[in-house]
Parts: sequence; structure tokens; C-alpha cells
Amino acid sequence: MSEEAAGNIFEPVAVSRASSAIAEQIRTAIITARLKEGERLPPERELAEQFGVSRVTVRDALRALETMGLVEVRVGARGGAFVTAPSGSLVAKTMSDMMMMSAVAPEDIVEARLIVELGTVTIACVRATDEELERLRELCLEGREKLKAGTYTREHSWQFHGLLAQFAHNAAVDGLTESFRSTLSLHPIRAREGRKAHERSVAEHLRIAGALERRDAAAARREMAHHLMRGTNLEKRESALLSFWDADDGNQPSRRRAR
Repeated sequence: MSEEAAGNIFEPVAVSRASSAIAEQIRTAIITARLKEGERLPPERELAEQFGVSRVTVRDALRALETMGLVEVRVGARGGAFVTAPSGSLVAKTMSDMMMMSAVAPEDIVEARLIVELGTVTIACVRATDEELERLRELCLEGREKLKAGTYTREHSWQFHGLLAQFAHNAAVDGLTESFRSTLSLHPIRAREGRKAHERSVAEHLRIAGALERRDAAAARREMAHHLMRGTNLEKRESALLSFWDADDGNQPSRRRAR
């Protein structure tokens, strides 16, 4: 869309809360695809004229949109405000802020991870390509070598879960999984286990990878549940959930490779 065409999609706003109204108009234009990713917004001066406000007010609105992850403001001769797409890290930060404002028990974190990751391995069983599952196994084997060398870290463990999310081929799942680095990290629980924690995680990752390679969704869920609930008191609390989930495994979806 040209800057001239973009000039026709905005309307003047009232002075009170003007920056919020401007941000909302631009946000609506983005989510309805009237403004597309990568497209450059008109300069501040032109936007100020269209909205009937000062350039300072426009600048405040652009800052708000930048915080939302909807625009990127670049400086320089070729700078300006460009439409962008929110990343998974933004989703993670929002979830982190919400959870930091309330008391969240470690068991609640594990349960939230169960909800996300049991679904993730199920989808990955259907959508992951053979090449992707080979990458997952290579990561597991690399983890085993790092364990022997004493260089394994929790970042390597996160990479395993991050790859699983990618192989589900679902951007929302990918975004949620970003929060595993922070708010939904199992690190406080794993820290109780001492030096054995990484050793157990590596073995469990390999078993999850094996179940995925066999395209056995029920086994992948069982292995993932065991992995996530390790060191907690959730086995009884979640047994009904897991039993219900696996009750109808005779009707698993047909395999479909990712595009």
C-alpha cells in the first residue's frame, strides 16, 4: 500500500486520550490487513495532519504500538514506523507479567505445562517430518555428550522443548512455549534434584523422541507427563486427566506431514 493510499484509512480523533485512539486505529488497520507486515506508515507529520493532533501525540501512539510488537520504529534516512508481527517472546513476557502478579505454586506451573505439552507432542506426532524428528534425536544425543563432558545446562533442555513446539507447526504453540524460559520454567523444581536432574532429563528426552519417531502419540504423552511431573506430587492429581486423554487412542488422526 502506498503512503498516499494509507492516508485514506485514518480519521481525526478527539483530543482526550488521543494517543490511545490513534494506536487503536492503526492496530485495527494492521489486524484487518489494510496495513501489511513490512509496510511503512506515513511520516509523523502526515499522520499528525490526518488525525488532527500534534506530532508528539502521534509519537506516543507509535511507542504504544511498538510495545505491543505491532510496529518497529527505525531511525535514519530510511527510517520510520514499519508494521511488524508480535513475536513469541512478547507472548511470554505478557504471561510472565500476569503470573508475577499472582501467587503461582510450582504444581500449577507443571499443570500448565502439561496442558500445553501433552497437546504439543500429540500434534508433533502427526505434523513433524522425519527430517525434523531426526534433528530432535540429534539434539538429544548432543545433550548426552554434553552431560558426559559436564557442560549440559538448562538452556539445552529448553532447546528440546522449543524444537518440539516448532515441529507442531502452530505459531500460537510456539509463542506459549517461549514462556518456558521464564515464568513456566521447571528450574525451581529440578533444582531440588541436584546433579541428577540433567541426567534424568536427557534420558526422558530420548524416550519422548523415540515415541515421536514411532508416531505413538499415547506413548509420547505418557513420557512427557512423566518428565514434567517428576519430582512433584501430581501423579494422583493428574491420573484422571491422563487416563481420559488416552481413553480413545484407537481413533488417532491419520498421519500428515508438515508442509
